[in-house]
Amino acid sequence: MNIFATFQERIASHLCRMIADGRLPAGLDIERFVVEPPRDLAHGDLATNAAMVYAKESKAAFANPRQLATEIAAVLADDPDVAEAEVAGPGFINIRLKSDVWGRVLRAALSAGAAFGQTPRTGLARKINIEYVSANPTGPMHVGHCRGAVFGDALANLLAFAGFEVLREYYINDAGAQIDVLARSAFLRYREATGEEIGSIPEGLYPGDYLKPVGEALANEYGIALLNKTEPEWLETVRLIAIDGMMAMIRADLAALNIVHEVFFSERSLTRGAEGDVVASAIQVLRDKGLVYEGRLPPPKGQLPDDWEDREQTLFKSTSFGDDVDRPLMKSDGSYTYFASDIAYHKTKIDRGFGTLIDVWGADHGGYVKRMQAAVAALSAETTNLDVKLCQLVRLMRNGEPVKMSKRAGDFVTLREVVDEVGVDAVRFMMLFRKNDAALDFDLGKVVEQSKDNPVFYVQYAYARGRSVLRQAASVFTDSDFSSEVLAGADLALLEDEGEIGLIKMIGQFPRMIDAAAAVHEPHRIAFYLHDLASLFHSHWTRGKDQPQLRFVNEDRSNLTFARLALVMALTSVLAAGLNILGVGAPEEMR
Repeated sequence: MNIFATFQERIASHLCRMIADGRLPAGLDIERFVVEPPRDLAHGDLATNAAMVYAKESKAAFANPRQLATEIAAVLADDPDVAEAEVAGPGFINIRLKSDVWGRVLRAALSAGAAFGQTPRTGLARKINIEYVSANPTGPMHVGHCRGAVFGDALANLLAFAGFEVLREYYINDAGAQIDVLARSAFLRYREATGEEIGSIPEGLYPGDYLKPVGEALANEYGIALLNKTEPEWLETVRLIAIDGMMAMIRADLAALNIVHEVFFSERSLTRGAEGDVVASAIQVLRDKGLVYEGRLPPPKGQLPDDWEDREQTLFKSTSFGDDVDRPLMKSDGSYTYFASDIAYHKTKIDRGFGTLIDVWGADHGGYVKRMQAAVAALSAETTNLDVKLCQLVRLMRNGEPVKMSKRAGDFVTLREVVDEVGVDAVRFMMLFRKNDAALDFDLGKVVEQSKDNPVFYVQYAYARGRSVLRQAASVFTDSDFSSEVLAGADLALLEDEGEIGLIKMIGQFPRMIDAAAAVHEPHRIAFYLHDLASLFHSHWTRGKDQPQLRFVNEDRSNLTFARLALVMALTSVLAAGLNILGVGAPEEMR
C-alpha cells in the first residue's frame, strides 16, 4: 500500500473530471504534480502542489493557484480517509489523514512482508541495462573503483526491487594501448618466472606484484619457448593470458563485495568477434541517417591538446542531439576513435531490447556524457534513454590521515584490503551514504566504531534491537504466535502514542521512497531513509526506558503488546528490505 500513490490517483481522478467538464484543458498531463510528506510534519500527513502546477493552464477558469487549490481541498475534505485538507501559502494543499488509515498502512506492510514497496512494471522501459565498474583489466580493483561498483550494484538491486528487469553488465576495455602495456609488463614477469633477474621495473610498465602469477602461468604453459620469439610473435598470446588473469582477479575482488555481473562484454569483440566489424556497421547506420560527414572541426578553446589535428575527419553530427561540437569517428591512421567503439557498444545494448541504459562512470569522464547521450539518441531515434551517473572520488583515510593510492606505482590500497579490514557491510553502506556526485571521505577507523556516529552500525543495530524485542516477547508469551499474519490481526487502534504513530508514518513512506529513488536512479536515498527510520526507532526506545508504559512488551496488556509487536515486525521487515537493496547484512544480534 502506497498511501502517496493512492492520493495521487484520487487527485488525478478529480482533475480528469475537471477536464471532462471543460474547466481544465484537454490533453493536460496529469502526472506532473506530486503528493509527498509536508516539509513541516506539523502541517499534516500529505502535501500536494497540484493547484500550483495546473492553475496557469486552466484558461482563466481559476484566477490563481489558491482558487484551484480551494476546490481540490474541498473535494479531498469529503474523502472518507481525510480528516482535514487545507490550502497553504500560494496554493499548496496540506492533508491530514484519519487515524485508522495508518493502521491499514501497517497491516499492508505486514501482509506484504519482504514485498512491501514493490511495484509491477510493463513495457519497453521495464528492461534496463546497467553497466558499472568496467575498470581497465590492468590490475586488481582499488578503492577508487569501489564506489562505482557499490553504487551500480545497489542501483541494480533498487531497480529490480522496484519491478524492473535489470541486466548487470561489465564492459572489458581490452582493445586499447593500455593492454599492450599490460602484455609487456606480464612478459617481464614471465622472464622473471623463468629465472631471469629483471631488476627494477622500467618506467611505463605496471610495477605491481599482482602480475607475478600471470608470469608464472606463462612459464608453466610455455616454459622458455616465448623467450626466443620477437615481441610481435608473443604479444597476442601474452595479451590474452594477461587479460584472463586480470579479469579473474577483478571478478574475485568484486565477489568480495558480493557483486556479480551477468554479462562481461569485450571491446575487442566489436571488431574481431563473430559478427565482424560491428563498429563499421554502427557508423554506417548513422551515415544512412545523414548523421556522418567528412569535415573539419574548429580548434578547441584555450590551449590546444597535443593530439589535435587540423584535418578533414569523419564526424558524427552530435550537435544535432544537444552536444557542444561534432565528434570524430576515425583517427588519422584510419583506426576508430574510442567514441566510435563506444557508439557500437551502445548500439548492441539498444539491439538487445533495452529501453533504458545506465552507465556508471568516474567523475573524470564528465566531458564524455553529452556525446554518448547524443549517440544513443541518434541510434534509437530518441526512443532509448541513456542516464550516466558520475561517481566522485573517494578519499581513503586512516585515523584522519590520507592513504595514498597510485595504480602505476604499485603501492595503491586494493579494494580487497579495505573489505578485509572493515568488512563488506561497512564498505557498501558508507559508499552509499552520500550522493554519488559528491566527494567522499572514507575513514577506515570510523566505519568500524560501534556508536550512533557510525551510520551502518546505527541502522544495523536498529534491526537487531527490533529482533531482540520479538525474541523477548516470545520468551514472555511462550504459547503465542508472533507471525506477520497473526500480528496483522492485532488491534492497531491501540497504537496512539506520537512515537508509535511517527514510526508507522515513516514505514508508510517506504513504497514512495522506492519509487522516487528508482525514478531518479539514486540508491543513496534508501540509505538516508533507513538512517532516519533507525533514528526514530532508537529515540522511541529511549523514551520507553523512562516511561515504562511505552515499552513494547507488557505482560499485563497482551493486546497492546501484540499491536506494538506488529509495529516492530513491520519496521524490521522494512529495515531488512532496505539493507538488502544496499547489499548490507541485517544481523539478528550485535555484540
